[in-house]
Amino acid sequence: MSSDTTPTPQHSQTLSRGLRSLEILADAPRALSIAELSVELGVHRSIAYRIVRTLEDHSLIVRDDAGKITSGPGLAALARGVSRDLQTAALPELTVLANELGMTAFVAVWDRHDCVTLVTVEPRHSSAAVAQRPGTRHAFSAGAPGIAIQSAVSEEDWERLAPGQLYREEAAAARLQGFATSHDEVIAGLSSVAAPIRLAGGLPAAVAVVYIRSAHPEAELGLRIAGSARTIEEQLS
Repeated sequence: MSSDTTPTPQHSQTLSRGLRSLEILADAPRALSIAELSVELGVHRSIAYRIVRTLEDHSLIVRDDAGKITSGPGLAALARGVSRDLQTAALPELTVLANELGMTAFVAVWDRHDCVTLVTVEPRHSSAAVAQRPGTRHAFSAGAPGIAIQSAVSEEDWERLAPGQLYREEAAAARLQGFATSHDEVIAGLSSVAAPIRLAGGLPAAVAVVYIRSAHPEAELGLRIAGSARTIEEQLS
């Protein structure tokens, strides 16, 4: 018999499945049927149905006339409480930035292996702006926001915060120039420029723009976005 008596962390399988359902629906490009959701979850349809009914009771999902499921309005209420101070401080500056540059501007935060869009603003008068929904996530190892977030901490501190996650070489350069850039990393044809937002007592975030093409030199964009990061930091101080 093994002498290992280390306790195994206990998790709620039902809660985990419910949360996973919300993640699946958030990432889905269209409404899903209960049968499709059950396949994604790897559970019997009857289990998926009970999960759906529970989430529906809390307005976290809704069903249309055909019974297809999408994210519900209750999620918006929950989202308002996520990094509330950061969202409040960032929104005015994102609005100015988006309309000044004619690009979608957003704040991204680190979530383990992903970068997650917290709040976003699209320019008022641009038909070519890239859509970036709050809650959008992509691999942390790709794109300027992840590089910018890493640039706010040392390589040693990053290893402590995220053991096993690569500290990108570009982060050191971004620390020196104050901003990070990426091209074709998250989606082919898209570029991004980002700067770190240093949060007192918390993990850094990033303010960024994403675009297809720009009339502004990249260095000019970087300095402008770094200025936005400082403005947001001042609002939080």
